[in-house]
Amino acid sequence: MPDTAALLAAASEQQGLGNTLRILLIALIAGAALLAWFLLRGYRGNGADDHDND
Repeated sequence: MPDTAALLAAASEQQGLGNTLRILLIALIAGAALLAWFLLRGYRGNGADDHDND
């Protein structure tokens, strides 16, 4: 019976940059979502309600 750990290690070495690119893609999507939230939250209070402060 072949060693399972050796088979898993050999299989993971053949994937190349797949895991790295997957992590990078997730980080980019999360960063874009956080940037969009940060930029758009400033516009929430700039609606029609600002005219009541005069």
